[in-house]
Amino acid sequence: MTTSLPTARLGSTGMRLTGVGFGAWAIGGGGWAFAWGDQDDTESVTAIRSAVESGINWIDTAAVYGLGHSEEVVAAALAGLPEADRPYVFTKGGLVWDPAARSAAPRRVGEPASLRGEVEASLRRLKVERIDLYQMHWPAEDGTALEDYWQVFLDLKREGKIRAAGLSNHGISQLAAAEGIGHVDAVQPQFNLIHRDVADDVLPWARDHETGVIVYSPMASGLLTGAFTAERAARLDAGDWRSSHPDFREPALRANLALADALGLVAERHGVTAAAVAVAWTLCFPGVTGAIVGARSPRQVQGWLPAAALKLKEDDLADIAAAVHASGGGAGPASPPTATQA
Repeated sequence: MTTSLPTARLGSTGMRLTGVGFGAWAIGGGGWAFAWGDQDDTESVTAIRSAVESGINWIDTAAVYGLGHSEEVVAAALAGLPEADRPYVFTKGGLVWDPAARSAAPRRVGEPASLRGEVEASLRRLKVERIDLYQMHWPAEDGTALEDYWQVFLDLKREGKIRAAGLSNHGISQLAAAEGIGHVDAVQPQFNLIHRDVADDVLPWARDHETGVIVYSPMASGLLTGAFTAERAARLDAGDWRSSHPDFREPALRANLALADALGLVAERHGVTAAAVAVAWTLCFPGVTGAIVGARSPRQVQGWLPAAALKLKEDDLADIAAAVHASGGGAGPASPPTATQA
């Protein structure tokens, strides 16, 4: 796929990604444990196509998003696109659900036969012959050793069912154990101005091992968009996982919204949204290939799209760091290792 947006190399995979990718968690819709609430599929398809038409060249989803539905929506959005225009499609496995108990939390399963069944199901739902990046969503909790489930990913890559293999939500000791068996092509950690700790360990590890990094939740699930308010937080539906999350409740909520306000001041200098600044900040860190940014409508896509090419300056980074320190929240560095764009 050709794009006019800047791209960066995803580790040693040979893929070059735009700085932002379309995150397909929310478009899975409602009625499951970690839903964002109900979502119109037609609007989801329109949002994905808007992102692709704007030059975004990758989509990140997972089998568990909507209990398979997000992958189906992604397939519908990409149907009919010429091969040259198709974005890379990344998905994740290792979270298993009971269809008869949709509201129950999925189980973290690493059993090899289960993973092989999952990848086949994802291939069918996505209507592809090969998944560009397949990731273990969370460390297994069913007693399967990391070495055993990581070997499955390496085998799937060798067999051509996946192009690259990655680990999401794994710490550096787990990454090191996996790397000892076979190369970790990519990692996917949470990273934003509120949750910054991976900048101290996972990001440097990935850089040292030529492992690509795609970060998730760069806008802190909406908190740093500039469009969120305390009133909106209070109105979150019980079917939205954020309604019970500490980041969206006091005492953290007030500090998080003040941080978003500070981003708005930086955004005004560049003529963009606070959301774009929040995302661009994550891309300043050495080793970060791209950021996964969710959207439920074309309007939301256009709000964060400028982050793909936004270059934050030293005074921007200094002002953002000051706002982070003033908020008093989170751990990890408030600015990249150097005061220049990585």
